[in-house]
Amino acid sequence: MTGITEDGIEIDREFAAPPAAVFAAWTTPESFARWFGGREVQVPLDGLDYRAEEGRSWSAMMVLPDGTTIDWAGEFLEVDPPSRLVMTLTDRPGVAERAVLTVDLTPSAVGTRLRMTQQTPGFSDEQRQGTIAGWMTFLDVLAELAEA
Repeated sequence: MTGITEDGIEIDREFAAPPAAVFAAWTTPESFARWFGGREVQVPLDGLDYRAEEGRSWSAMMVLPDGTTIDWAGEFLEVDPPSRLVMTLTDRPGVAERAVLTVDLTPSAVGTRLRMTQQTPGFSDEQRQGTIAGWMTFLDVLAELAEA
């Protein structure tokens, strides 16, 4: 199911690539920088601190098409290649509260089934729908990388 849940959002998606390739796209800094934000957004490597290790913090700077930036921060909670990644994230690094994002990857007839959940505390249903739409554009680019 892709949609709104009691605690946030859920996205289910298939990729024509093995779980290891999809997991690598999530956890390799250069790949993450290419797909996080979608096609229109830049994530410069010099503004990215991203090493997928349990207990390690991460940060990224997104540069939007109009030149404004969004700073992201979080922590890796669970890194279990090639099947599971749990991390926190926020676009307000100065605030202690973080949303938990969970990515589960399982083999499928197509290649990989991704099931992703994200907490969205305080979000309206409209904001949750916007978050789903944003992630779907990000995942379109991730698919191009993983399926290449």
